[in-house]
Amino acid sequence: MPGRRARGEGSIRKRQDGRWEGRYTAGRDDATGKLIYKSVLAKTQTECKRKLREILENQLQALTMNFAEQIRDTPVEPQQQSRTSSTVGEWLDTWFSLYIKPNVRKSTEVQYRYFIKGILEPRIGETNLPDLTGLRLQKLYQELRENGKIRPQGNTDPGLSPKTIRGIHTMLHNALGQAVKEGLILKNPTDDCRPPRVDRKEMKVIKPEQVGSYLQAAAARNVLPMFFLELTSGLRKGELLALLWSDLDVKRRSISVTKSVSRRDGVLEVSPPKTRHSIRTIIIPQQAVDLLIQEHSLHPNNPYMFPSPVTGEMYCPDTINHLHKKLLKDAGLEDCRFHDLRHTFATLALQNGVDVKTLSGILGHYSSGFTLDTYTHVTTKMQEEAAEKMGQFMEMKL
Repeated sequence: MPGRRARGEGSIRKRQDGRWEGRYTAGRDDATGKLIYKSVLAKTQTECKRKLREILENQLQALTMNFAEQIRDTPVEPQQQSRTSSTVGEWLDTWFSLYIKPNVRKSTEVQYRYFIKGILEPRIGETNLPDLTGLRLQKLYQELRENGKIRPQGNTDPGLSPKTIRGIHTMLHNALGQAVKEGLILKNPTDDCRPPRVDRKEMKVIKPEQVGSYLQAAAARNVLPMFFLELTSGLRKGELLALLWSDLDVKRRSISVTKSVSRRDGVLEVSPPKTRHSIRTIIIPQQAVDLLIQEHSLHPNNPYMFPSPVTGEMYCPDTINHLHKKLLKDAGLEDCRFHDLRHTFATLALQNGVDVKTLSGILGHYSSGFTLDTYTHVTTKMQEEAAEKMGQFMEMKL
């Protein structure tokens, strides 16, 4: 009865005379093309398997040596890397289409398209991808800093801002990092260059004693609910204007932040918030809830929480900027951006004992560390006050 055939062992069977026979392929007849079979004999199945395995291993070793000799004797054509490699422009187009366009907000897509088509491709687009070096990118950043604008206006600085150049650097770092993963280049050249440092803009906040004047100015212009909510939640402008009445849970005093509105090419566009961390639910004061209910009673059939009195649709972000400037002027306060209302909320929250982790969640930051870094001026002062209180406490114990 034939034994079970094991993979790589050939064919083993027990003969009528009691011996075990192992058959294997010994090659192919050059004349007929048919396979040549040979056999080994043994008293036991184990011995037969051993003999057959040795023969098969010897065959494999011989084939490997023969293949190695063929490879060694085959002439190798020098690689024409410059002819077969993608250019920087070709790879950026591919990366943008496959990895960026399907996965980012419209505003990010527009920005990256401008970086690629308006800035990078005219300068380094024809460079072969493997030939791009950190030194070449460093020179590019310097060139952009000195004369990078497509349409410089009048006597203004023709160079791009450090923030824009860092944005280009970040995009290139991601694109070339993907090229490394795809095996197109061995190393990411952005690792060898240094983009310009961005000077952080001075943060302006409305002082605690000035908040009342600002809110009174908002009430006089019939926009108190919107600006009260902003100063008690720290929402980004686009998040605030995109709120629907259905986003408010009156019983839980909570607001769901799931979208943001921006203006692109003259058209209002609603999209997901800035990052995945920005999708959040925040608790607001009861006073804010009462004001929102009062606001909704003025337009009960409108789905928007803060509809424009002119269009009945969402406010345009630029309109809110102008309105904010009017409130500052009415209240006799120094000029600041609408975004500084968010900073005002965060500063007041920290000064009134809200811990950094909770505040980070309310603001939609990706980490508490980022919140700490952003509001170092506040936390440093709080640490100084805490140290002074502890010093006074310990002095009493002496």
